[in-house]
Amino acid sequence: MKKLWLLLVLSALGCGLMPLRAQVVNTNMDPNYAGATGIDHGGEAEVDSVWVNTDDIDPAPYQWKLDDRFGTVRPAEVDTAFLNFPNTNHTEGMTGHYNHLGNLGSPHLTRIWNERPTFSQLYWLDPYSFFYTGPADFPFTNSRLPYTNISYFFAGSGQSSEKRFKAYFSRNAGKEFAVGFKVDYLYALGYYQNQSNSQFNGSLFASYLGERYEAKLLYGYYYLKLAENGGITDDRYITDPEAMAQGTRQFDAREMPVLFDDGGASVWNRNRLHDAFFSHSYNIGFTRTEETIATVDSTRQDTQRVEEYIPVTSFTHTMRLQTNKHTFQSNNDRSSNLPSFQYPNTYLRSDNLTRDSTTFFSLRNTLSVSLLEGFNKYAKAGLRAFVEHEFRNVDLMPSDSTGAGMVNYKEHELYVGGELSKRQGRFLHYDVIGSVGLLGKAIGQFDVRGNLDMNFRLWNDTVSFIARGKVSNQLPAFYLRHYHSNHYRWDNDDMAKEFRTRVEGEIQIDRWRTRLLFGMENIQNYTYLNGDAVPEQSGSGIQVLNAMLRQDFKLGIFHLDNEVNWQHSTGSELPLPALSLYHNLYIDAYLAKRVLRLQLGVDVRYFTEYEAPAYTPAIGQFHLQKADETVQIGGYPILTAYINFHLKQTRFFVQMYHLNQSTGNYFLAPHYPINPSILKFGLSWNFFD
Repeated sequence: MKKLWLLLVLSALGCGLMPLRAQVVNTNMDPNYAGATGIDHGGEAEVDSVWVNTDDIDPAPYQWKLDDRFGTVRPAEVDTAFLNFPNTNHTEGMTGHYNHLGNLGSPHLTRIWNERPTFSQLYWLDPYSFFYTGPADFPFTNSRLPYTNISYFFAGSGQSSEKRFKAYFSRNAGKEFAVGFKVDYLYALGYYQNQSNSQFNGSLFASYLGERYEAKLLYGYYYLKLAENGGITDDRYITDPEAMAQGTRQFDAREMPVLFDDGGASVWNRNRLHDAFFSHSYNIGFTRTEETIATVDSTRQDTQRVEEYIPVTSFTHTMRLQTNKHTFQSNNDRSSNLPSFQYPNTYLRSDNLTRDSTTFFSLRNTLSVSLLEGFNKYAKAGLRAFVEHEFRNVDLMPSDSTGAGMVNYKEHELYVGGELSKRQGRFLHYDVIGSVGLLGKAIGQFDVRGNLDMNFRLWNDTVSFIARGKVSNQLPAFYLRHYHSNHYRWDNDDMAKEFRTRVEGEIQIDRWRTRLLFGMENIQNYTYLNGDAVPEQSGSGIQVLNAMLRQDFKLGIFHLDNEVNWQHSTGSELPLPALSLYHNLYIDAYLAKRVLRLQLGVDVRYFTEYEAPAYTPAIGQFHLQKADETVQIGGYPILTAYINFHLKQTRFFVQMYHLNQSTGNYFLAPHYPINPSILKFGLSWNFFD
């Protein structure tokens, strides 16, 4: 099967290796995941350049996302892209930026520094950003016709199958009011022992977008269950299988012994999350009347009066409530396979079992008043002032075996801030937002960030210059300061605030299909998980430099898309690969009188060797490797061949993942090999009726 795929792709694309000529590109280029772009590590996701055709729907559906602080509407494209549709279900991201444990939907961490978020208060969900999406990344829809999307992905069979089903529905009741739901279910058994992964999300949403009053509501329930195997016991099953079997045989993935193996899955991580978001605002303004002349027939014209409500000032209240229960269960702490570093300490119970749990509650309220941009010709920018309060309530296990009951922590934070923004017009856009803490844990904290973009014509081309900057002084998230469990315990009341400064510049040239980015960041008191998987702060400043070049080429139906990321960190506490590459060679053509669209190609992901963060199940996080047991991963290309079709409102693909499987260092996390060669399928339907 591998040879068949390889011959098919090479024969179809061989002539695409000739010199290529640059063509027009959309400035919204290929992302990895929502929140992957922007200086704040949590901005709007970018998208591919070719979207599902909705031109025959009148009026066209309007899809949008919102700002999860103020509830501001941000226009977005309807549904997902056709080009590179098979990559939308990759745990390593669209262009392979993420390390992960091999199985679909497993915990992951980006290798690209400017895409890596800081530890959030929702600490246990941070490694699951492939599946968990907050309000800022949720698509709302307004459409004259009901809109439905159904997607299904599957791969493998039997004990190694993986499946994902997604359904989205939205319906308007009048022009202003819309309601809908989303269902996302992922179930992957995994190719290695005790690696199954089950994730479910059910979300309900509603919106009312009136002239004077607006309201948006989103509620999501998430249940994530992950069987942990601790990785394989010896990397040579992957890197040197002949040595492990004295040259007599090859090992199947399920034959490779894993750390947590007592005849069945015995170690689990579970998360249950309720995430509710509500935002509403009232606009005060005036009604403007304009007269227009309409032609009634060839001999008569009629004057019509058109009234338009112009909002001037907006009062907004936004509320977000989150509750998360995290549990870690181990049924065999004394397994003979476990090395000493897996459970270095035991604090709560000395028997063979671990039953860790913690509950997290957060309620955030934001009140703001805004002077809106554009209500007259002199209002060239918008101005906002706000006050924000967050209350957190956390229950932890007792700090030692003599304690009884849960230990409770309560924290308050109060901030005030302001924003200046210009988002209208074509040439210049900017926004600057800042906040400073006044009470509770917020005292001494501040955050200021800004974005600017200019778009201008140069030699019949469109050039965009984008600048971003950030200065912040923030206390590490709660679970970096306090955590109690059977095998891990810390109370870091004396943690210093992290001080970060970052600047970033980017140039995009449409006709050349070019995107060039350069950034640098300085971090004082960098907070990380050390080799013992315990939080620690760096005693010296760390500087990170990064650059990214995306250069895509096109010659007729032949395309070659390229991305090169370069990074350098001055601190051993922050290991990064020097280079991370992505290349995609494909044909994009129409068949059957332009009814059927085809994308046929092969892509490759590669990064240079480095001491990548390890993963520890008992804390469910990535951390530095233990100093005396370090290994390097990387230096191994991952090739994937695919055929991708688009027929009217339907997309479907066949993909051979890890086409080039051979003896080598194919790990995306230390001791966690990626899946062997696997044939994947996927399809997605859109309905507008």
